[in-house]
Amino acid sequence: MRAVFDLFITHTEEVVAVVLFGIGLFTLIFHKNLLKKIMGLNIMDTGVYLFLASMGYIEDKLSPIWRGEEVIHAADYVNPIPAGLVLTGIVVSVSVTAISLALTVRLYAQYHTVNIDEVYHVLREKDKRGDLS
Repeated sequence: MRAVFDLFITHTEEVVAVVLFGIGLFTLIFHKNLLKKIMGLNIMDTGVYLFLASMGYIEDKLSPIWRGEEVIHAADYVNPIPAGLVLTGIVVSVSVTAISLALTVRLYAQYHTVNIDEVYHVLREKDKRGDLS
């Protein structure tokens, strides 16, 4: 048991990232409210970004910033690509969230609910009556 605890302590960021991803996935799968699904997707994104950021960090390495005339070997620097991926992912996530919320508002204006099952039921009834075009 002590070994498992020590493993969790040494990899805290990764454990928290996996837990966040699991919470978001659970919310995305089991909730019927579209707003809660969007929140679950954002929680999943946060877990992925935390995992990428924690994998990109290397202790006792320098940030990849030019420091003047001194030449330091490339192995002395942290890889900047994971940080760039995280920043790009955050921008994409904000855009997807904005579009999802806008579509949810339009859906609510038309069907007066954000419950996906109720929307499906209304659409199914319209299809049976032949109202869908």
